[in-house]
Amino acid sequence: MDHSAPTTVIADGPRAEDLRVKVFADGADLEGIRKLAADPRIAGFTTNPTLMTKAGVTNYEEFARQAVEIVGERPISFEVFADDFAEMAREARLIAAWGDSIYVKIPVTDTSGNSSAELIRELTADGVKLNVTGLFTLEQVATVAAALEGGAPACVSLFAGRIADAGVDPVPIVIEAVALLEPLADVELIWASPREMLNLVQADETGCHIITVTHDLLAKLDLLGKDLTEFSLDTVKMFHRDAVSAGYRLEDVVDD
Repeated sequence: MDHSAPTTVIADGPRAEDLRVKVFADGADLEGIRKLAADPRIAGFTTNPTLMTKAGVTNYEEFARQAVEIVGERPISFEVFADDFAEMAREARLIAAWGDSIYVKIPVTDTSGNSSAELIRELTADGVKLNVTGLFTLEQVATVAAALEGGAPACVSLFAGRIADAGVDPVPIVIEAVALLEPLADVELIWASPREMLNLVQADETGCHIITVTHDLLAKLDLLGKDLTEFSLDTVKMFHRDAVSAGYRLEDVVDD
């Protein structure tokens, strides 16, 4: 049996600065947003009611206005929370009035599965910038694309990470979604809910315009492009350091 070293060379991955995909920070912690707003690699910001609830936000408008002030001219998304389309429209117009950089997140359907296409068509025609969220299928992307045609600048959030959670490779779906949106000059595709740094590279390779990344995952951004041999040594050192810090010892057993 040949035990010689393999000849395949694994190239170092790209650095964050090398990626064309725009990185948006996804979170609802104001101090985290403030810190990330100082990072020029962060091109925009997104939030959602679930993240806001976990962060302890109790006053929606107060939080949103503070976040807008922090991020400046960079785009930031805030989601409606009604389940009635008329009320969604009212909320969307109120939220959009809080700042020119705001994209209003509209779910692709209500909680009964009814399409939001008509609402999307109405709001985008009136100049409301939208982030249509919760998409999982190419059929949904096609429907939303048709509703956004000719309207204000918009984003379409495809939940690639959750698609992968279902055991489905999201990459071919993202590639087709990019093609579906290509005729719309002011509409960008978002790779939503990434699970690991590799997803940033995948999003970039598919031509996806934006990827939203949670604050905890962004802590790994500097690992992109790290030398793998160096990474291996750092890992070995970590295991050793933690074992020493814990004071682990194995004593010889002496028979009486």
